[in-house]
Amino acid sequence: MAGLGVNIDHIATIRQARLTDEPDPVWAAVEAELGGADCITFHLREDRRHINDRDATLLRQTVATKLNMEMAIAPGIVRIALNLKPDQATLVPEKREELTTEGGLNVVKLRRRIAPVVKKLRAAGIETSAFIEPEPDQIAASAECGFDAIELWTAGYCDAKTTKAQILALEKLDRGVELGLEHELIVHGGHGLTYRNVQPVAEIVGFSEFNIGHSIVARAAFVGMRAAVREMKRLLEMAENRLMLGIGTATE
Repeated sequence: MAGLGVNIDHIATIRQARLTDEPDPVWAAVEAELGGADCITFHLREDRRHINDRDATLLRQTVATKLNMEMAIAPGIVRIALNLKPDQATLVPEKREELTTEGGLNVVKLRRRIAPVVKKLRAAGIETSAFIEPEPDQIAASAECGFDAIELWTAGYCDAKTTKAQILALEKLDRGVELGLEHELIVHGGHGLTYRNVQPVAEIVGFSEFNIGHSIVARAAFVGMRAAVREMKRLLEMAENRLMLGIGTATE
């Protein structure tokens, strides 16, 4: 079964709404792990709009599963990552005006800036991943830059308004996973996934991990973080069982 990475950024967003000390994203990470999370993901943005340096330091000290740091290629953030040494660093695009990450990193356009960052991170023993759209040229460029993994942007499917558009987006993700594996990359997925839409994506063979944040945090507001994580894990398990039974795949 594909692992579940829980993004705890939005716990920090709630805290920052009042500029107080609760809810604590570090404690949320503990609760997520107790609920079965295989990975804890956080995004240390340049503007520190949610997760801050204190959070990042304590997460490194306390997370018992894999710690995945989403980050821009800005020199200051790279220096923090090299010092913090998360288990994985996922390079993402970042714009100050966006509400959340919009689209994937343009590795094709930025490869001359990205490749040296990947080299530094890997030399420090940090696994590297590129958050990209499921485009063949972006996947190939990620492999050429030396990434260990890619995280395919799933919002094209999540935001699709018609059944036909959803099917086309799922087929694109399916091809992206296949191409990523051909390039000997580990393939993750994420962005926009919810309890209502995750199963068709989870039925695509080849994904090793899904990173989900907002939907789990929203559900946790009603049932608690542990239960919310368990519910999402159960959906991933159901998708895995369907594949094992040969009931069908998302693109059929």
